[in-house]
Amino acid sequence: MKTKIYCDIADIDQIKKFNKKKIVKGFTTNPSLMRKAGAKNYEKYSKQILKISKKPISLEVFGDDYLSMKRQAIIINSWGKNIYVKIPIINSKGNFMGKLINELSHRNIKLNITAVYNSSQTKKILKCLNKKSKTIISIFAGRAGDVGKDPIPELKKSIVLSKKYKNIKILWASVREPYNFLQAKQLGCHLITIPPKIIEKIENFGKSFDQLTKETVTGFLKDSKKSKFRL
Repeated sequence: MKTKIYCDIADIDQIKKFNKKKIVKGFTTNPSLMRKAGAKNYEKYSKQILKISKKPISLEVFGDDYLSMKRQAIIINSWGKNIYVKIPIINSKGNFMGKLINELSHRNIKLNITAVYNSSQTKKILKCLNKKSKTIISIFAGRAGDVGKDPIPELKKSIVLSKKYKNIKILWASVREPYNFLQAKQLGCHLITIPPKIIEKIENFGKSFDQLTKETVTGFLKDSKKSKFRL
């Protein structure tokens, strides 16, 4: 299976740049990325992004209860046909948002269920979904690895669970290094969302070990000369 690359970013200039790249098939954002990019007005900023790209774009709700999330999801969905509305699997109180996922899915609103970490959560999500509606399930592999958890078994199980449904895609989220893309491909992940700097490194795949050795040694040598080290 070909794993499609999405770019995980909210910066307007970066979106303009990466929208031109054939390797990039879509975009994902979140409230943290929006804040970092300097967004002040969520709707206005989101619509700026939507003017740049017609590729799939995931925009996240930021409410913390059923009613506020539902209202925001309906508003966000109205902004464009290429939007996937991001809904966290739980709210900050730990309440499963299954009712909301079910309702939005049966309205045929395209969803990206976010902050997922294991196959048990994937199973719960699948029970709520309208299987004919397009849905992404984002599994935070990198963040799991950050705390010593191996995300691979959970991704494998989630991919197997999703195979019955052609409209449901598993996405590898929170990438930490370029090699994660190869891991995602080997597993059969449908999608992977990657920060810009790591996408640029993936574009340079193919260097030999000999090339890497020479580049590394040359880099050390240049820095020692710049520092005017003497012995």
